[in-house]
Amino acid sequence: MQIDGQVYEFDVVIDRGEIRKRKKKASKRYRDIYGHTPVSVDEYIPWQCRRLVVGTGAKGRLPVMPEVEKDAQRRKVALVVLPTKDAIALLNRGDLYTNAILHVTC
Repeated sequence: MQIDGQVYEFDVVIDRGEIRKRKKKASKRYRDIYGHTPVSVDEYIPWQCRRLVVGTGAKGRLPVMPEVEKDAQRRKVALVVLPTKDAIALLNRGDLYTNAILHVTC
């Protein structure tokens, strides 16, 4: 995946315009349950936004745990879960109040 001319070959978090590697170590304990390391509330989630876009990979395989959905509702953050290609198209619209977690490896 390429963002602003930089190529990323790992999952990324976009938090108020800052791009960094997704640190999923805290969520790895759920891997056996989901068959993939899911997005969980145990990891850093960039909640300082109105909308959080989660790109689930090319084939939509990245799970988002129900607790993340509940946390989004509690925080009044719109959670949008899409395959990464569609998530990127949504992000390219330029909403300043949108953060993202993008899965790029499958």
